[in-house]
Amino acid sequence: MRSDQFGETYHSVYGARSESEHVFISAGYGLTDKNPVSVLEMGFGSGLNAWLTLLEAEKLRRKTLYTALERFPLGRSQWEALNQNRQGSEAGYFKAIHEVAWDQQISVTDFFLIRKLQVDLMLWKPDDFFDVVYYDAFSPEVQPELWSADVLSKVREVMNPGGIFTTYCAKGIVRRTLQSLGFEVERIPGPRGKREMIRARVRS
Repeated sequence: MRSDQFGETYHSVYGARSESEHVFISAGYGLTDKNPVSVLEMGFGSGLNAWLTLLEAEKLRRKTLYTALERFPLGRSQWEALNQNRQGSEAGYFKAIHEVAWDQQISVTDFFLIRKLQVDLMLWKPDDFFDVVYYDAFSPEVQPELWSADVLSKVREVMNPGGIFTTYCAKGIVRRTLQSLGFEVERIPGPRGKREMIRARVRS
């Protein structure tokens, strides 16, 4: 699926689910032992990352407080089309996540509480701190403002000590910006079709 606003696809052509599981679940959510754990997602998009996190939270029985920021939410027909091939509880969870009203905090399950905020990250006024950040903005070529030092500094300020920041992006300028903000940055193997990605940690 392609964004109407930015003309860029939401996920890799090599497989949306496998990409998200690699970049955000395995390299981010799965590496923290916090329980409860607070997750911030920049770019709710198709809802895939939130849905996969819910499934993992249910499996681990880990209380997860999930905040997602999205300026341009998908319409109902768009996300329903994405859910057509899912069955049973997985389809039900995906539908429930999308039907949560914007700007409210709702428990979808006993282990997954979500708050979706329709807001521009640059105008967002944080009121919480986070253990894991999924930075899933469109690429620096498409949305350069979201990869600036000013914006990434804002994200850094709302992360808890030891917090994990993970993104599909592997560009040197992004790595250097994160380092300048005090993150411990590493390049790790990316998902299929992408050689590397970035994971960063807030020093404890």
